[in-house]
Amino acid sequence: MNRPRTWRRVASGLAALAIAGSGPLAATPAGAADVTNSPAAASSFVPGDPLPARSAPTPVGEPRGKVVSRITLSIREEPTSQSGYLGGLRPGTVIPLFCKVRGENVDGNNLWYLLGDARPGYVAARYVENQSPVPYCRR
Repeated sequence: MNRPRTWRRVASGLAALAIAGSGPLAATPAGAADVTNSPAAASSFVPGDPLPARSAPTPVGEPRGKVVSRITLSIREEPTSQSGYLGGLRPGTVIPLFCKVRGENVDGNNLWYLLGDARPGYVAARYVENQSPVPYCRR
């Protein structure tokens, strides 16, 4: 086995986990009820998240994206993995996207999305599949 290659894979995997989310990684116990499709699980934010879901509907023309990370995707104050944590988004959640900016490179992708619907924060574009074109943010 080639040790340097293996070490790079491990380090890359750990870096991806750190960026994708800081939520707990817990397995569902055998026989536990699957609540992912229940109305209680309909919220896109992790329980205990300080950001409340908006009750106002998203404008029809606003771009959307789907979270494709395997674990909770972190929402950050700035487009870097080292900035403040604002909350998390569950895998499969469809989110409004306001615009995109260049930020920290995450697995070869340096784009980050500013969340739409008046929610604060950025998410790494590496873990979001955009469902329509997203414009660059104006500075």
